[in-house]
Amino acid sequence: MIILGIDPGTAMLGYGIIERTGPRLRSIDYGVISTSSRLTLPERLDAIHLALTDLIELHNPVIMGVERLFFTKNVQTAFAVGQARGVILLAAAQHGLEVREATPNEVKVATAGHGGAAKEQVQRMVQAILGMAELPQPDDAADALAIAICVANRERSVSRIPTGPLDRSAINPPSAGSTPYEKAVREALRRERLGVGPNRHSTRVPEPKTAS
Repeated sequence: MIILGIDPGTAMLGYGIIERTGPRLRSIDYGVISTSSRLTLPERLDAIHLALTDLIELHNPVIMGVERLFFTKNVQTAFAVGQARGVILLAAAQHGLEVREATPNEVKVATAGHGGAAKEQVQRMVQAILGMAELPQPDDAADALAIAICVANRERSVSRIPTGPLDRSAINPPSAGSTPYEKAVREALRRERLGVGPNRHSTRVPEPKTAS
């Protein structure tokens, strides 16, 4: 199963594409789609849509994971992110992708094991879980990979629970157990504490051209 994770934004949108084979996860592609401030908002949204379309048609994901929007004190930023999400969801609908949402807290719990994890810890855990040879950068791309990991774990855990395409994140996560994914996360946490690198190798695929 191929999963596309998206960290929405208009100036810079992070994307991360992973593949789940049984309990194993590996990275396929990741990076950012950036748009120039010289472009008008409609032009930036159009550029994002075109770049996302290229990504979807190149990798053929079956699910798109998107960070759920939260309103903050910065209304202008929230408004811009909301517009980017609209274009993201449009691209998903046009290609028949199922969409899953995840809150920042859920993403941190799925990767680092707790909701108070710093960005650097999330990056290290994404690297360990996916067996990547290098730390995923920039932050937007690492966050997108983390979203994809969160969605992959949730789909494996609740695949038999009937639910709509959106708001799957409203389902309570399963209690701690001994699933292969949970074992992998515990092992990654242990390796991080011991300062041991991942024992698998993953080649980073060159990033597709970004819109300018």
